[in-house]
Amino acid sequence: TLVFAACNRPDVIGGCDIYISYKEGETWSEPLNMGRDVNSGSWDSEPSISADGRILYFCSERPGGYGGYDLWYSRLMQNSTWSKAQNLGPDINTKGNENNPFIHANGNTLYFCSNTLPGMGGYDVFYTKKKGNEWSYPKNLGYPLNTADNDGTLFVTVDGLKGYYYIYEKKDGLKSSSLLYEFDIPKELQEEDKSTFAKGTVYDAVTKNKLSAKVELVDIKTNQIKQQVGSDPVTGGYMLVLTEGCEYSLNVSKEGYLFSSSFFDYKNPTVFNPLTLDIALTPIKAGASVVLNNIFFANNSYELEEKSTTEIESIVAFLNLNPSVSIELGGHTDDVGSDPANMDLSQKRAKAVYDYLINVGVEAKRLKFKGYGETKPMVPNSSEENRAKNRRIEFKVL
Repeated sequence: TLVFAACNRPDVIGGCDIYISYKEGETWSEPLNMGRDVNSGSWDSEPSISADGRILYFCSERPGGYGGYDLWYSRLMQNSTWSKAQNLGPDINTKGNENNPFIHANGNTLYFCSNTLPGMGGYDVFYTKKKGNEWSYPKNLGYPLNTADNDGTLFVTVDGLKGYYYIYEKKDGLKSSSLLYEFDIPKELQEEDKSTFAKGTVYDAVTKNKLSAKVELVDIKTNQIKQQVGSDPVTGGYMLVLTEGCEYSLNVSKEGYLFSSSFFDYKNPTVFNPLTLDIALTPIKAGASVVLNNIFFANNSYELEEKSTTEIESIVAFLNLNPSVSIELGGHTDDVGSDPANMDLSQKRAKAVYDYLINVGVEAKRLKFKGYGETKPMVPNSSEENRAKNRRIEFKVL
């Protein structure tokens, strides 16, 4: 997704407007004016879009702000339209000018320039951090990044270690050019939680054809969607940013296919490198099954842990998307313990998921449950890692 500002076009609403274009394969779509919910009759420019393309930040001179240039934002709605732009508020915007917003890839840190917040002279670069739905009071990035001159746009890499920045060069007391600089982000200004990314391809498990699918990254503790993208309809490619400090479910879904879910524990990662994760989606047919990787039980218990909610909601969404499908929930264990005990535990765990689905409104006639104990291992029970894979809930299309 590419957002940019353009001025004096035939379809412009104000002096300068913000436009958007989408890439499919190697082709960019005809740029579209983002419309009157984003643009105004005034100057609108300097867009910065979040890593998943769902929140747009930009600068505008429109009425209704707190000063000259203010920072505004708009959200991509479920119906693929953009919400009416909202001001970022009086803690960030002042009676002067705020401009050059840059939202970091983690979606939690916004960098921008201001000539009125406490600074060193002219425009300085500031940052604010998002906690829940609130932004912290902006902090000045300090010397030597900020000086008595006007200091400009900042870009920070996904891992938070490098910054890119321009400085005006002066000749005979006048601005003659602007030069780009690269620098190491000081430790005290680095992101608290490091970020990396996952990328891959979504494809049909049978035909190997590339698929356009919905890809969601969900914080399973809060059940909040952290990012949502669509895989490219030509290449099947997708990319998401992973930020440490959370346990994530990566959910991939498409009508006519079983959904896929993966689990990432990034609360305290020891290795935090970029990932390549290709996703094969299985077409819906009788007998097709999928492992529910984000259903959690305490050891030797059949009580669902609260963080299983995300996965169960994915089952509900799948059943709503495919109303003619009925499924069996199958419980499986490793080989630790007696056969009767494992059979009983697997039955009770499958029923726990079944009961939850019934309680949230799924028709009972579309569901069955069954315990298989240790009779159908995915892999040999030869290590703790393998045993963990065998302790699972599957659903199978009936």
